[in-house]
Amino acid sequence: MRTATTVEGSGAASFQETVTFVVEAEKLGLDVCWVAEAWGSDAVSVLGYLAARTDRLLLGSGVLQVGTRSPVALAQAALTLADMSDGRFLLGLGTSGPQVMEGLHGVPFARPLTRTRETIEILRSALAGEKIRYDGAAHTIPLPGESRPMRLSARPNPDIPLYLATMSPKMLALTGELADGWLGTSFVPEGAAEAYFAHLDAGLTAAGRTRADLDVCQGAEVCFAADEEELAAIVADRRRGLAFSLGGMGSSSTNFYNAAYGRQGWADVAARVHERWQAGDRDGAAALVTDEMVLATTLIGTEDMVRARLRVWRAAGVDTVRLYPAGDDLDARLTTLARAVELVRGIG
Repeated sequence: MRTATTVEGSGAASFQETVTFVVEAEKLGLDVCWVAEAWGSDAVSVLGYLAARTDRLLLGSGVLQVGTRSPVALAQAALTLADMSDGRFLLGLGTSGPQVMEGLHGVPFARPLTRTRETIEILRSALAGEKIRYDGAAHTIPLPGESRPMRLSARPNPDIPLYLATMSPKMLALTGELADGWLGTSFVPEGAAEAYFAHLDAGLTAAGRTRADLDVCQGAEVCFAADEEELAAIVADRRRGLAFSLGGMGSSSTNFYNAAYGRQGWADVAARVHERWQAGDRDGAAALVTDEMVLATTLIGTEDMVRARLRVWRAAGVDTVRLYPAGDDLDARLTTLARAVELVRGIG
C-alpha cells in the first residue's frame, strides 16, 4: 500500500507549521499529500506553495468542490499545478453537500451526478487541448450568441490523474466508470464489499475496466495506545467527532456519512445519533456512539492492533492508506506518522 495524508491551509495548526509537517512527511517517505478545501482556505493556493517546497511527494486536491468553479477553471488550475509540480499533481473532486454548496457558496446542489459527469467530460476536453464545445443539462459552452468555442492556451496534459470523493451508490458507480482513483471515507473493511465496492465495480465493469484501473485511497485517524486503559480513553474522546459526522454533517435531511454507516451495519444507531444531534443534544448523540463504531473506521489501537488492522484494509482492497496522525503538537504528529508509515512498509 502507498501512504498518504491530508492537510488544510486553515486548519488548527498555523500555515507554516502545516508546511513543515508536509516537508517532514516527505522525508519520512510519505507518497501523497492531499490538501482539503472544505469551508476553510482554498486548496489551489496551498498546493502551489507546497509544490515549491517539496521534490518527490505527489500533491492532490482533496477535494475541490464541483460547482464552486467552472469546469474550465478546474482544468486551468489542474494544468497550472501539474506544471508547477513537475507532474506531481492529482486532481481530486467532490460534490460536497447541500449545506456547504447552498448555505455557503449559494450554488444549487441539485443533480450532483449529472453535474459531476458533465464536469469531468468538459475537464478532459480542456486538458486535452481541444476546443471546448458542450451542450449538457448543467453546462453549455459556449453560451448561445456571438461567442465561439475556445481552447486553453496552456500546454495540454490529458494524463493528470482524476480522483473522485464519493459515497452514494450512484456516485460510486460513476467513480468506477470515469475516475483514476477513489477518495473514500467512513470506511469499514468488513462492510465495504456491499457498501462501496459493489457499486465501484459496477461502474468499472460498465466501462470495461477492472479494479486494477482504480486507486482505492481510504483515510482514517491513526493513533497509538500504550495499553488497553489508554485505548479506552482515546476511543471515548473520539465519540463526539463521530457523532458530529453522523448528526451534523450535511443538512437535516441529507447526510452522506450517516447513510454510509447505515449501509455498513449501523443504520439504527446512526439514525438515533442524527436525531439527537439535530435536536441539539450533542452529549446524548455522542453517548450513542459505540466503541466498535470508532475502532471499525479508524486505525486506533496498540501497535499490534494497528498493524493487524492495516492488513485487513489491504485485504479489503485498499491501495493507498490516508493517515491522519494524532498528536498534540507537530513533533507528536510526525512521530505518529513515522510509526504508521513504517507499519505500512512492514506489511508490504
